[in-house]
Amino acid sequence: MFTILPLKNGLDNVAGFFTQGIHAGFKPNGKEDVAFIRTDEPCDVSAVFTTNVFQAAPIKHFLRYPKGFKTNFILMNAKNANAMTGQKGIEDIDILFDKLGLSYPKIQNPIMSSTGVIGYRLNVEKIALAFPQFDFESKNSHSTASAIMTTDSFKKEICLKVELENGEYFHIAAICKGAGMINPAMATMLCFILTDANISKADMDELLPQAVELSFNAVSVDGDTSTNDTVLLLSSKKSNAYNKEAFTQALNLLTKELSLMLVKDGEGATKVVAFEVSGAKTLEEAQKAAKALSNSLLVKTAIFGEDPNWGRIASTIGASGITCNEETLVIHYDDVLIYNANQRSLDAQTEQKAAAIMQKASYKIHCALGIGDFSFTAYGCDLGHEYVKINADYRT
Repeated sequence: MFTILPLKNGLDNVAGFFTQGIHAGFKPNGKEDVAFIRTDEPCDVSAVFTTNVFQAAPIKHFLRYPKGFKTNFILMNAKNANAMTGQKGIEDIDILFDKLGLSYPKIQNPIMSSTGVIGYRLNVEKIALAFPQFDFESKNSHSTASAIMTTDSFKKEICLKVELENGEYFHIAAICKGAGMINPAMATMLCFILTDANISKADMDELLPQAVELSFNAVSVDGDTSTNDTVLLLSSKKSNAYNKEAFTQALNLLTKELSLMLVKDGEGATKVVAFEVSGAKTLEEAQKAAKALSNSLLVKTAIFGEDPNWGRIASTIGASGITCNEETLVIHYDDVLIYNANQRSLDAQTEQKAAAIMQKASYKIHCALGIGDFSFTAYGCDLGHEYVKINADYRT
């Protein structure tokens, strides 16, 4: 048995880690835009990266390290993705870490993570000039979470304390950013997960991709996948406590909560919708249909307009390439039956009930295929005028 408890102050609770965000001059009004995470001793790291072929320079830099390497330093920046910058983009990271080593010479196998506009090289000098502001003994989750924000409207940070039956305990905490370019193929975001659990590298490598598949790979805002998507898991092992089942549950809970924050913060979003597909022939087909629904622009705009147009739901499922049949399909909005073979059009009362559900900030669209035994739930949001406004002039 074990107990999972939420704690305030995010990363600050995890033993062995130091964090801070500072203002280097990329964001207006003195807001944090560069940050670090560090440990006294190099620790294990597991990673999941974007599926975009054009991976950004920080990811390419990471992948140069040998398999199983350890690190004690992560440097993050906002406003510049350092993507599509070629070999020079990777070299800029090396130059930056050489400069950082002058003020903090203890760094080993440092990791860079960037987010922002694609196609521009890092302003190495501006970041380097800000290094003297760093307090390498700081524990400041809030400023670190703020530093990685771009179009985010709120900080995304969470911490869980896991108490084991024998009285031992460990922490797992994370910060995350993301609001646009969110697609169910590794959502566009940066996520840094820290734990003091005494977890093995093998378990980290096994459990992180599984958690990502159920969370960040199951959300959509706009169907776009960035060049910089990164999820990192690091363990200081300082607690000396670990239980695989407990850690798995905590990790899955943490990543799901963060992924739902991404959807809630979707650029211009007003609603969060769960798309549950059940009765599928295979798990893969359930995932494919659910993600198609969460990704459909027509579905998203119907959600924004609060229009219970089940035809868009059915059409998206039929176009997804899965095994389905209109005679066995059943669609519910929460507990309101919208479609089955015997009810193919909405009467006034049903339409009124469905419209009332769609006015809520969150609800579920459940599509039972009636084919097999597999199910999957994806998450999405509506798409409205504000999304266009934000992204029409993103560079300015």
